[in-house]
Amino acid sequence: MVGVAVAATMLGWAGQAAAVPLEPGVINCGEHGPDVRFVVLFEPWTPAVDATAETSSKCGTTVAYHPQIGVGVVLSSDRRFPNLMGRDRVFSAKAAVGKSKRLSEPPAVSDRSRTDRTAEQSDMAMIRADQAHAVTLGSDSVVVGVLDSGIDATHPELSAAVDPARSAGCLTGKADPAPAAWRPTTSAHGTHVAGVIAAADDGHGVTGVAPGVRLASVKVVDDAGFVFPEAVVCGLMWAAANQFAVANHSYFVDPWLQTCDRDGERVVAESVRRAVDYATRRGVLSVAAASNENIDLARPRGQAVGANGERRTLDASCKVLPAGLRGVVAVSAVGPDQLKTGYSAYGLGVIDVTAPGGAGDECVLSTVPGGYGRLCGTSMAAPHVTGVVALLAGRHPGASPQSLTRRLTTQAVAVACPGDYDLDDAGGQDAYCSGYAPYNSFYGHGLVDALAAVTS
Repeated sequence: MVGVAVAATMLGWAGQAAAVPLEPGVINCGEHGPDVRFVVLFEPWTPAVDATAETSSKCGTTVAYHPQIGVGVVLSSDRRFPNLMGRDRVFSAKAAVGKSKRLSEPPAVSDRSRTDRTAEQSDMAMIRADQAHAVTLGSDSVVVGVLDSGIDATHPELSAAVDPARSAGCLTGKADPAPAAWRPTTSAHGTHVAGVIAAADDGHGVTGVAPGVRLASVKVVDDAGFVFPEAVVCGLMWAAANQFAVANHSYFVDPWLQTCDRDGERVVAESVRRAVDYATRRGVLSVAAASNENIDLARPRGQAVGANGERRTLDASCKVLPAGLRGVVAVSAVGPDQLKTGYSAYGLGVIDVTAPGGAGDECVLSTVPGGYGRLCGTSMAAPHVTGVVALLAGRHPGASPQSLTRRLTTQAVAVACPGDYDLDDAGGQDAYCSGYAPYNSFYGHGLVDALAAVTS
């Protein structure tokens, strides 16, 4: 995953809005501060002219609008804007995180040469991707969207796979196809994920799960490391418009690790849910990382720190987005020993499949700008699954997301709950696995199988 939970500061919209009285009749808009970007909910299929007119009359400027799902992105410098539109319809994730940052050190570039390093890719052997390549490398008619921090399209392992015409930056909430908008800037994460999916099978460096497919770089992770809902909505709508077969989501949507379907959080939950549902209906299967907090996604409970430092009580409506949404393939991570890693989230009825995410000193080797590097996380597990889905899509052209999911889960190799999950030898259990061998909270339907995907 890109993100980890952080305590952040609010810019003061909630407290200041009440201090500015609402005038009857025509609203005199004022610049009370810097422009703030909001996600705004409308009824689906509200005409663009009506949505734009409403936001303009209430002191907002429309940046992007998706009438198919009734979600807009609006800028406003007027502190009254949330009250004018209705606080049950608007939310600013950017304002919620304030000036917080979530940047981590990039992976060390372990090798700038192009020597063959496939012998170091035990993760590919675990899911039998190396054997699958003897059958097929995947189809170049399959386009995989990497919704992430951008892909280095100059990397020799990825240059042939990246399709610039289908790539876009979504950080403002409006798709920008200019190469500068979708290339990586501060983060190697997206390039690493892309290599797991489709690094070239050329006898040099590493090889991805489906090296014959095409990649689209869709940038949704900003330079501070955040993934805001307007960027995710933009990315999913772009995926639908450009007929991606599968979209990889190795992140959670900010500003919370688990977003609840209540109060102001509902705007975030509803906007992303609408976008996922629309993309799915248009033939895009979403694969998402489960997150790295070793939490039970099926039983959200207790308290968590909110976006502005307050304590939030979790309930059954709280989900990691987009992994917790219906129709999304949620992926947990196993280490080299095929045991759920200590960081991976889990949950009966939430986790669909598992894949290698690396652990300890044995992280996943893949491409990074300038060479190769290692990263661990469910962020690395998800693209293994995305690669297998891409192989399936090539073998079964026109298959629906539901059909691809059924094939993926049916072909997965069942992994039973461990008899003991005491990772630190402290005498206790570090998590509890529920279910039975063919389907359980740690591994879902089991470990994905690339060879089965191309032979069954």
